[in-house]
Amino acid sequence: MATDNKARIAVFVSGGGTNLQALMDAEDKGILKSGEIVLVVASNPNAFALERAKKKNIATAVAWKRELGSQEAFEAAIEKELAAHKIDLIVLAGFMNILSASFTSKWPERIINVHPALIPSFCGKGMYGLAPHEAALAKGVKVTGATVHFVNEIPDGGKIIAQKAVYVEEGDTPEVLQRRVMEQAEWIILPQAVEEVCSKL
Repeated sequence: MATDNKARIAVFVSGGGTNLQALMDAEDKGILKSGEIVLVVASNPNAFALERAKKKNIATAVAWKRELGSQEAFEAAIEKELAAHKIDLIVLAGFMNILSASFTSKWPERIINVHPALIPSFCGKGMYGLAPHEAALAKGVKVTGATVHFVNEIPDGGKIIAQKAVYVEEGDTPEVLQRRVMEQAEWIILPQAVEEVCSKL
């Protein structure tokens, strides 16, 4: 478990968990040293990210909105887990659920998200998964990237912590661009930003 001088981190996931893996790798390499991942919360019981967490002996929890029935019940289940694990910081890493204003207001500048575009471009409601990359290619931009930001009640509306640009290349598909943005931006700036925030907690 986390030692007293480290921030206790919960990572929220919905799918494969590649950003979670980047954070765990950053812990192993000493890039993330002011915080420790002590809980992984999945919004989907079949998320492969849960397997990644179990391999590292990190506690896991599932809050499945479909089963819980409402946003209130979904967030109450999450809050119970956060309290039980004494969480200091939440990191959204490919988390496909919007958190309500009543939830986010309890965690001012304590929730971080990584978004696969350079905010304020290609962000906001519905802009997740491949959508930001499809929008970037449709617009013809030459540079895209990723943004790490604090989460507030507005989707992708919180203060920016870090950004990294990635060039769009001739012949890119949304899938190819998504992979490049992950490798060249998300997996680099997310651990750095988490460390920066944890060091100030």
